Amino acid sequence: MSNTDAAPSEIRCHTEDLPVGDVRNPRVEIITSREVPLGGPRAMPVRRTLPQRQRSLIGAWCFVDHYGPDDVSATGGMDVAPHPHTGLQTVSWLFTGEIEHRDSHGVHAMVRPGEVNLMTGGNGICHSEVSTDATSTLHGVQLWVALPDAHRHAPRDFQHHAPGTVDLAGGTAKVFLGTLAGDTSPVRTFTPLLGAEITLEPRAALTLDIDPAFEHGVLVDTGSVSLFDTTLQRAALGYVGTGVPALTLTNLTDETARIVLLGGTPFGEEIVMWWNFVGRNHDEIVAFRDEWQRESDRFGHVEGYTGKVARLPAPSLPNARIQPRRNPPTADPTC
Repeated sequence: MSNTDAAPSEIRCHTEDLPVGDVRNPRVEIITSREVPLGGPRAMPVRRTLPQRQRSLIGAWCFVDHYGPDDVSATGGMDVAPHPHTGLQTVSWLFTGEIEHRDSHGVHAMVRPGEVNLMTGGNGICHSEVSTDATSTLHGVQLWVALPDAHRHAPRDFQHHAPGTVDLAGGTAKVFLGTLAGDTSPVRTFTPLLGAEITLEPRAALTLDIDPAFEHGVLVDTGSVSLFDTTLQRAALGYVGTGVPALTLTNLTDETARIVLLGGTPFGEEIVMWWNFVGRNHDEIVAFRDEWQRESDRFGHVEGYTGKVARLPAPSLPNARIQPRRNPPTADPTC
């Protein structure tokens, strides 16, 4: 998915743990979403929780877009022309609908509910995403993972996995990245990560054992869910720092609730994000933009896309050089 902001901000990101204090009831930071128009004839809206001024990364997760349920007859659905990426992996996960994916690695694939598609665009890739004619309602998440310095120039790659459903006491899980509840995804990543869709039965409470070396984010898709003693409404992302061995989740409604659980070890590196590029400094971003505008071989070409615009042009660069931007400083764990 492209970041279609007309004037995207340059962001220097660095992860820092949020102290947890009492691991039985740790501090939860609530990250609210902001609405961003994605595209289509009437601009399909998405809800973006990462990156924000409040927090830039959760593990290596650096971008979280949540969209739908979207009536494509009203919004036009998703039609994102070929656009570039560097230094990241894209993770596509749908609840309803279908998206056609084409990329410059030569992959032509469908994104379908309950099946994860992960594309690696380390040294450079471009791709298009279009909701299909069979789609009446589009609903899902689009996620980016920052690549560590040692692997940020990795070659193009594409992986697909359809996880099974794991029964939990009070719900279910589908683990699309990493390990949870005894299930492990075969999808390869360059840093330790977790990604899972979890449903909670009406009024159910469940406890999930997690890796205490990870920081975690709980994105509420449907319903109202408490994370420990903190209530998270729909589209909010609840963040918990490292050192927590288990998460306690409670569905506060009489309907089935659904969340997306993201986790990973603190990234430990500064990155610079602008538009669809992840780099390490301002000058790299300028060079990536120039290569995309010149149709450099770095990004290749997408075959078979038939939209009105052959490729997305890069927005104008900001007038100023990037300034450092970090996650919040460490706070007193007793607060």
